Amino acid sequence: MNNLADTVVVDPGFGGGDKQQQAVAQTQPQDPSVVVPPPATKQSSALKKTNRYRSRSLSASSTDSFSSASYTGSSEDGDDVPPREKVQKNTKGSSDFCVRNIAAQHAFGRREIEIAEQEMPGIMALRKRAAEDKPLKDAKIVGCTHINAQTAVLIETLSELGASVRWAACNIYSTQNEVAAALAESGIPIFAWRGETEEDFWWCIDRCVNAENWQPNMILDDGGDATHLMLKKYPTMFKLVKGIVEESVTGVHRLYQLSKAGKLTVPAMNVNDSVTKTKFDNLYSCKESILDSLKRSTDVMFGGKQVVVCGYGDVGKGCAQALKGQGCIVYITEIDPICALQASMDGFRVVKLNEVIRNVDIVVTATGNKNVVVREHMDKMKSGCIVCNMGHSNTEIDVNGLRTPDLTWEKVRSQVDHIIWPEGKYIILLAEGRLVNLSCSSIPSFAVSITSATQALALIELFNAPPGRYKSDVYLLPKKMDEYVASLHLPTFDAHLTELSDEQAKYMGLNKAGPFKPNYYRY
Repeated sequence: MNNLADTVVVDPGFGGGDKQQQAVAQTQPQDPSVVVPPPATKQSSALKKTNRYRSRSLSASSTDSFSSASYTGSSEDGDDVPPREKVQKNTKGSSDFCVRNIAAQHAFGRREIEIAEQEMPGIMALRKRAAEDKPLKDAKIVGCTHINAQTAVLIETLSELGASVRWAACNIYSTQNEVAAALAESGIPIFAWRGETEEDFWWCIDRCVNAENWQPNMILDDGGDATHLMLKKYPTMFKLVKGIVEESVTGVHRLYQLSKAGKLTVPAMNVNDSVTKTKFDNLYSCKESILDSLKRSTDVMFGGKQVVVCGYGDVGKGCAQALKGQGCIVYITEIDPICALQASMDGFRVVKLNEVIRNVDIVVTATGNKNVVVREHMDKMKSGCIVCNMGHSNTEIDVNGLRTPDLTWEKVRSQVDHIIWPEGKYIILLAEGRLVNLSCSSIPSFAVSITSATQALALIELFNAPPGRYKSDVYLLPKKMDEYVASLHLPTFDAHLTELSDEQAKYMGLNKAGPFKPNYYRY
């Protein structure tokens, strides 16, 4: 079986942090620095005859369908100079970073981080409890995640616990520029800005990995890009890593492939499938942020709208429940009979996409797969249909299938494009098929606190594990740690746990302090 470098490639569907495994049979591996520009589109002759739509080529739409500000609508620097061409320093004189505009944005970003801290009790409690022990002393962590106020709290927590970190973004559209500036001002080597090109994206990760007088020994990844680059470009350096913590479906899938092929030379922790990730971030965070994403980007009214949610995993469950609660008529597509049965018993109709595609008002993908919604489907959609992706991968919607000369792209808002057919029909594509909640809305800080605490504990566990405890394989987070993360967040709700008596503990065969469920328990 091929290793990671053989099974993933860098192309417009893979780079920019919205990662998805690509089959070897479809294309050959490319170097991370390779950028494949999309073909320009032409305005159709039918549209040239009307002033109803503003003509715009694909390349123009692609390059300006983001704002230099964060999704919160905060400050813009009004500067078109690419960050890599700027000479910037923080107030301490360091230039070991690359952000949009440190001078104009760092103060605003610091306030954003402080607001997030108030809604992230678990990770802040962990920071306070472990600050003196410095469990990550001598850890040198390469981080590649979304960069927003919430992840900034995690990054600064890792620093407080003794780690030296260098950070890049795992998504070209989800970075809050102000937050990146605040981290750079505080001395964190961070390389990220909203609207990176493919080349910028890989350059930023490379700058984090390959730094002078700095040898990374841990990786915190969201999608596998830092792991991918180190394994392919710096294989000797990769072998010296003590552990990898991965939090996305895509990245975990790659790690399991590496392990199966015997190519994984370091231990890795699968945080994505930990209970505190799947049942909280995937479910509750998406349940709230899908509504925020759609409302902010389109001002849509939900009552009475027909919606199809593709996939009924934890993300799909959260999206479907939220939309149903707003009065939408919700359909589900599924390949898994168990998830399909769950959807049916939750009151949703399980259908094939072609059965409803002509009538629905909103299409949401949440499968982690590729080509779930293709050009054939979009040709059948009614005018004004909203199309967006809530899964981690940007390949669920075949956006490349829309980049043809007969269609016109018109940017109407940041992260909102009208794709116009020759006869005048249009669909509304959000975030160019990338992760819509992190591109178009805010996300609940409390849910991110749970995931962040889980990530921090996984890093601490792998870094401090005695030799031999973890082999070069992929592991799930120990159940005891999942329970500890949950306990850190209970005081917020004034929740009081019942304690087992000695007799009850003996009867159940449990330790009074936990863990309370076997590893196979589903929750």
